[in-house]
Amino acid sequence: MTSDLGLFGPGSVSWRLHSEPILLLGGFRALYLQALHPLVMAGLAQNSDYREDAWGRLNRTTEYVATVIWGTTEQAEAAGRRIRRVHERLRGIDPVSGDFFRIDDPHLLRWVHVTEVESFLTTATRAGVVLAPEEVDRYYAEQREAARLVGIDPLTVPASAAEVEEYYQGIRSELRLTRDSAAAALFMARPPLPYGLGFTPVRLAIGGVAALSVSLLPAWARRLYGLPGLPTTDLSAGAWARALRGALAMLPVRYRNGPYREAALARAASAASTTH
Repeated sequence: MTSDLGLFGPGSVSWRLHSEPILLLGGFRALYLQALHPLVMAGLAQNSDYREDAWGRLNRTTEYVATVIWGTTEQAEAAGRRIRRVHERLRGIDPVSGDFFRIDDPHLLRWVHVTEVESFLTTATRAGVVLAPEEVDRYYAEQREAARLVGIDPLTVPASAAEVEEYYQGIRSELRLTRDSAAAALFMARPPLPYGLGFTPVRLAIGGVAALSVSLLPAWARRLYGLPGLPTTDLSAGAWARALRGALAMLPVRYRNGPYREAALARAASAASTTH
């Protein structure tokens, strides 16, 4: 068995944070945030089959993140190469100017990256995961490796909570709700469900997850969606997120861990045994 512990390893904040199943909720939050950038949303709408294959896309995205966090170095690098090959041949059309733009424009990729990692971290901490300020900053710094994999210069990526806040302040003038982003937001709240599940309580659960994801957005993002940015929303969202984390903690270990994490933990145990 290879002892390659991948890009992060057992001492990293990334391994600690991504052991939390609540990060799936963070992924939904990131999608709602990402949709507020008009070019990112236009590129997705023009190049993606997310409406026809919503669950397949979710599975592929989840597997990619798991590979980057828990996979070996080669698995993570290979996953990054696949993403870069796909992105480099895709183009979008700016719905306002009519100009073409590259899907792998670093400015757009950086928005997707920052919103993803900030959503993971914010959702986890709002759900009760305790991280010291220096651990928060270390997570952002570690995740520069994930940014590198998709073709972003790591030195241009925020590497601390203060830098993330500064980044958001600088990009907010570009953000707005468009027809594409509104349609995507509604779609995420009511996606087509397989196996007839749309006629079961699963439909209500999906709607609840969507509502909680939106409630966890920054107040300024909620206002862009035409929703209240009140502090009471933040308080109730945090309470619901903590309750959901508690419920997920009762799932069997095999469902909480997943195959990539199980393999990573086995490699870490093997590496530790050879050093003693």
